[in-house]
Amino acid sequence: MDRNGVRIRVATMEDAGELLEIYRPYVEKTAISFECDVPGLEEFRARIERTLKRYPYLVADQGGELLGYAYTGPFVGRAAYDWAAEVSIYLREDMKKRGIGKKLYQAIEEISRAQNITNLNACIGNPEVEDEYLTKNSIQFHAHMGYRMVGEFYKCGYKFGRWYNMVWMEKIIQVHEKEPEPVVKFTSLDIFSVYQ
Repeated sequence: MDRNGVRIRVATMEDAGELLEIYRPYVEKTAISFECDVPGLEEFRARIERTLKRYPYLVADQGGELLGYAYTGPFVGRAAYDWAAEVSIYLREDMKKRGIGKKLYQAIEEISRAQNITNLNACIGNPEVEDEYLTKNSIQFHAHMGYRMVGEFYKCGYKFGRWYNMVWMEKIIQVHEKEPEPVVKFTSLDIFSVYQ
């Protein structure tokens, strides 16, 4: 827990409704998420449950109030990609630029290292010209967190009557060994208890 009483912990199924409300404006009002319809509560709960079978799904909690969340998931989904994970983060609209995203990502990185993951990858919407739906803030945040640009897809996302680009950013979080240790499920880690 930090000096402002913000605690990073594992998401529970009971958090799903509050987390969905954090996510909702990203779908309805932005092109940060390329999803066009807000998922239902059961679908959102199922997403959390699927993620937690192997990866961390963390929330920033301040006195029982959720401020944001971050999680990792499979990168592409083939066995050879096991040591890479895709990372996502969403903060409550009024909680940006307060260090909460940094705190969530630091926890994600710590856990990912313990899982033997080497690469964290972020898929980010990128406007050719910033507009009311999408800015370059997410790219700037990831660059600040040590991610580097590795590729861009042009006009691959269509939302709000506009075409948007998408970029991949990547952070190498540990050495690529000649014979890497297998990736460990999040729930099998000793570190898991720290985030309970």
